[in-house]
Amino acid sequence: MKKRYLTILILIFSTVLLISAQSSEMALAETQSDQLQSYLRLGIEKAFNMEFSHAHAFLQKAVELDPESPTGYAYLAMINLFAYEMSFDENIRKKHQDQMLRYVDEALARGEKKIGKNPKDSKAYLAMAMAKIARYNWLSHHKKYFSMAREASAVWEYLEKAKESDPQNYDLYLFMGSFRYHIDHLPGLTRFLSSLIVTSGDRQKGLQELELAANKGALLKQLALSELSSNYLNFEKQPGRALPIIKKLKETYPNNYNFSFAMANALSDLRKFDDAFNIARELEKNIRAGLPPFAPQLQPRYNLLMGRIYFTQGDYAKAEESLQKALKDTASYNARVQAWAYLRLGMISDIRKDRKKAQEYYSKTLDVKNGGGTAQIEARKYLDTPYVTPPNN
Repeated sequence: MKKRYLTILILIFSTVLLISAQSSEMALAETQSDQLQSYLRLGIEKAFNMEFSHAHAFLQKAVELDPESPTGYAYLAMINLFAYEMSFDENIRKKHQDQMLRYVDEALARGEKKIGKNPKDSKAYLAMAMAKIARYNWLSHHKKYFSMAREASAVWEYLEKAKESDPQNYDLYLFMGSFRYHIDHLPGLTRFLSSLIVTSGDRQKGLQELELAANKGALLKQLALSELSSNYLNFEKQPGRALPIIKKLKETYPNNYNFSFAMANALSDLRKFDDAFNIARELEKNIRAGLPPFAPQLQPRYNLLMGRIYFTQGDYAKAEESLQKALKDTASYNARVQAWAYLRLGMISDIRKDRKKAQEYYSKTLDVKNGGGTAQIEARKYLDTPYVTPPNN
């Protein structure tokens, strides 16, 4: 009898130990997962605030915590792309470019291993899509169109698989929405080819998916909000919807001067000129002081901002003067500034009924290498149909 009771006690004790061990393992896994998410989130926040060295450190910790996951490498690729685009020094740009391409390869290699073991791994598919998006953007700078098409097709395939595996992985809707929205704004033939290679453009559905990512996204919520505000401001011509989003982003990420420029543009479009000039003066003061991340190389962008505010005010002489100043710096990092300056000068020429000069400026907008899509899309439109001042101006 004693032996029987002893056996039962041993069995109970062993069961308790086993359950305890399993619980400990589960708790450890949950703790590790929470820590991983924390490192990723901190890395994204630091990158958004243009603190790239801190961002890299946090994302590196995420990689060290789970070296076989593609996610950390994908985010490292994305922040190096962001740093590459925000840098003015060619050596620093080259460093970020090389790091970005290395992390893209790391993310894709680990992603392939993950989906080889689990073909329903939504996070792995999303990480691979992000890595390819980083490389797609780099290829676009180098005008490698065939490779861009191949990458874009692969991105969409990964996003669809990520959605199929987990429709509640809301971060993926940032990229799906962006593709749909911007393809809808491409010129005819390019839009047709993009619909064959990637997906059909759909402005309304694109906005809905971006709003879904902005409301429910886990790690990419802020990026979705930034994309939404840009679309509302530049394409939808709804500065009133863009402004509260930009204001919140500016408060959350005070180092990111992009939100200051965007806020001044939105305020100008809303005809709140005193507020727009106040932000412009703050930007000029910071640029002159040269405190990081502000630098003298931002001066042309400030001149472009002033040109836009004067243009919206209807002071075309001052607008033209500011825009011509913006064009004096022809460095490659100012390509988007140059494209927008030429576009505004073309619009001013149309207002003055100088159609020939307007078309010359629109053509120059299209000739700017890496001039960005928005200004060049507008230039194509105004080459066909002259710009006319909206009735409320």
